[in-house]
Amino acid sequence: MPRRKLINAKPKKGSPIVDEALLRIAALYKVEDSIRGSDPDHRRAVRQSLSLPLVDKFFAWLAAQAARVSRKSDLGEAMAYMLKRQDGFTLFLEDGRVDIDSNLVENAIRSPAMNRRNALFAGHDEGGRNWARFASLIGTCKINGVEPYAYLKDLFTRLANGHLDKNIEELMPWAYARQASATN
Repeated sequence: MPRRKLINAKPKKGSPIVDEALLRIAALYKVEDSIRGSDPDHRRAVRQSLSLPLVDKFFAWLAAQAARVSRKSDLGEAMAYMLKRQDGFTLFLEDGRVDIDSNLVENAIRSPAMNRRNALFAGHDEGGRNWARFASLIGTCKINGVEPYAYLKDLFTRLANGHLDKNIEELMPWAYARQASATN
């Protein structure tokens, strides 16, 4: 949920619309807190019964509020942004593997982001893109509980031994985690 857009659009004097929106979003996060760590099927079932009605009411309310606010104001732009991307914001309701927001990913890449200045001097644009690819792989490893050095060593060994392009899914960190747990 894009709370940040609403918070950034809140006037200095306050806004009852923003306050109400944040309360409604907080109710969704309460549901998420209660199912954190559960298996995807359970998360989906709980979301369908508890979160879906809250989300439907929220977007109906948001559309009504957006009709009252100037589209040119910061708040109007924030609400238009949310309404335009409603399908993306509600994806978590249909898939128990998807989180309500990207905070987990953002937190995982925060430490590589500290190294961002070094990446600016990667030599050229392609060097920067390569650094970003490695940072993404390392972050994905951390999210999946995979030790990055062991994963990258295995990945490069497989590629050097002629791993087939059509089996690329087998090379992903989450597949490596499944294989490692199956052998233990």
